[in-house]
Amino acid sequence: MNANTEKVKQMIEEGQAVVGIELGSTRIKTVMIDKDHIPVASGSYAWENRLDGHIWTYTLDDIWQGLQGSYQDMVKNVKETYGTEVKKIAAIGFSAMMHGYMAFDKEDRLLVPFRTWRNTITGQAAEELTELFQYNIPERWSIAHLYQAILNKEEHVKDVAYFTTLAGYIHWRMTGRKVLGIGDASGMFPIDIRTKDFDERMIGQFDQLVAERGYPWKLRQIMPEVLLAGEDAGTMTEEGAALLDPSGVLQAGAVVCPPEGDAGTGMAATNSVAVRTGNVSAGTSVFAMIVLEKELSKVHREIDMVTTPTGSLVAMAHANNCTSDLNAWVSLFREYGEAMGVKADMDEIFSALYNKALEGDADCGGLLSYGFYSGESIVPVDEGRPLFVRTPDSCFNLANFMRTHLYAALGTLKIGMDILVKEEKIQIDKILGHGGLFKTPGVGQRIMAAAMQAPVSVMETAGEGGAWGIALLASYALRKEEGEALESYLDSRVFGGEEGVKMDPDAGDVAGFEAFIERFKAGLSVEQEAVRKLV
Repeated sequence: MNANTEKVKQMIEEGQAVVGIELGSTRIKTVMIDKDHIPVASGSYAWENRLDGHIWTYTLDDIWQGLQGSYQDMVKNVKETYGTEVKKIAAIGFSAMMHGYMAFDKEDRLLVPFRTWRNTITGQAAEELTELFQYNIPERWSIAHLYQAILNKEEHVKDVAYFTTLAGYIHWRMTGRKVLGIGDASGMFPIDIRTKDFDERMIGQFDQLVAERGYPWKLRQIMPEVLLAGEDAGTMTEEGAALLDPSGVLQAGAVVCPPEGDAGTGMAATNSVAVRTGNVSAGTSVFAMIVLEKELSKVHREIDMVTTPTGSLVAMAHANNCTSDLNAWVSLFREYGEAMGVKADMDEIFSALYNKALEGDADCGGLLSYGFYSGESIVPVDEGRPLFVRTPDSCFNLANFMRTHLYAALGTLKIGMDILVKEEKIQIDKILGHGGLFKTPGVGQRIMAAAMQAPVSVMETAGEGGAWGIALLASYALRKEEGEALESYLDSRVFGGEEGVKMDPDAGDVAGFEAFIERFKAGLSVEQEAVRKLV
C-alpha cells in the first residue's frame, strides 16, 4: 500500500470522509471525497422509471433499493481499494432530479405514486399559475403537480400534510428534518430572492385561488423549510443510518447538508455559482444556466427561473435535443468506412469529423439541419422529425455538412439564449462547458462560444458530476469558516483558481452562427409540416 493510499485509509477510519449521493434519471451515483475534495471512492446503481397508470414514477422500494445499492457499491470500492470499512463519515449530502411531486399524509404515508419531472400532465395548471403569478411555472414544477391534482379533483389532496421533492424526501427520512436547499426549492415554487424563501405574495395568491375548495391546509404549512447552502440541515439519525446501510455498520451523527437538485449540484461541480457566470451541459439534451445580476424584465415561457444553492437568481434555457442526430450521422460515416474496409475507433471518427467542421464556411454554406428526435417547447415543435435541408446552390461539402449539424445541435438553445442576451441584455463573464459535445478538444467549445457569444471554459473536473457537487456542498457545510461564502470556498479551496481551457468567441463564427440561426428559424415551418405529414 503506497503512502497516499495509506493516508486515505486513515482518513476513512477516522470518520473524516465526506460523501455525496445523487439520484439521476438512470443512475444513482455515490462519491466519497477526502479533505482536499478529491474523489477517493465511488459507487453506482442503475435504475429506470416506470409507467404506472400513465404516471412516470419510481416506487419507494425502487428509491431505497437504489440508494442502498449505490452506497454499498461505494463501500465495496473502499474495501477493495483501501482494505477497510466505512463505519463513520463526517458529512453527507443528498441530491436528486428536481421538480416532481411526493405528497404525504399526517401519518407520513405516501398518498399517490411519486410523480417525476418527466410527466407532462400538468399543462392546464402550469398555464393558469403562470398567468396568476406572472411568473413562469413549467409543467414539471411541484406546485403545478399539486394544482393539477386540485383541478382534477383528486381525493388525496385534502389529506396532504407535506409535499416535497425526491431529495427532500430522502433528507427527511435521514434526519427527521423537513427542509430543502433553496436551489431544489426553486423548482417547487417561485423564490423571493430578497427573502431567500418561497414568495409570500404568490403563496397568498395560491391560497386565495383554492380557498373555496375548503382544504384543511394552507400552502406554506405543507411545504418544506427553505435553507441556503451551509446552513444547519440536521444530522443523520440512527434510523437514517440504518436506512442507508442496512448492514448496521454505518454510525449515526454525520452532518447532512441541505438537499439539492441536480441543477444546483451541477453549478457546484463546475464552479459556476457566482453572478455573471454560467454552465452549459451538452449531451443528449442541452441546457444553459446563467447566474443573473437582476430579475428579468418580463415573463418568458421559454426560460425557467431557478436559483443557485445560495439563492442567487438563475435563468435556464433548456432544449430536449442536442447530440443525438449528430451522433447518428457520425455512426453513418463509421458504417461507410467499414463498408470500404476501413475500421476506426469511434473517438477517432468523431475527432476527424468534428475538426473537419472547422474548415467549413462560418454560415455552413447555406445548409440546414434539424436534429429533433423529440419536440421542443421553445421553437415550438410538438414531435421530433430529424431533417436535413439544402437548396441546389448550397455549398454542399463534408466540412459544411458537419458544421451544420454542430450548429443545429445548439440551434434551439441559441434561440433561448438570445432572449437572455439580446432582449434582456444580460452580461456573461464566463461559461463552463461540460458533456459529450466537448469531448473532442476545441471543437464543441468553439461552436458553443459562437452560439453563446461568451467565453467558454472546459475543466477536467466537470466530468465528476452532480454526486461530486453535492459532496462539495456537504464539505462546505462541515468545514466553512464563519462568513465564508460558497463562491469563495469553491474558488479557493476546491478549484484553486483553475480556469480550465478558455476559448473566446471568434467574430467570424459569431456572424456565421447568426446567419445560420436566421435560416434555422425561417425553416421551422418545414419541420412543423414534417411533424404533421410524416407520421
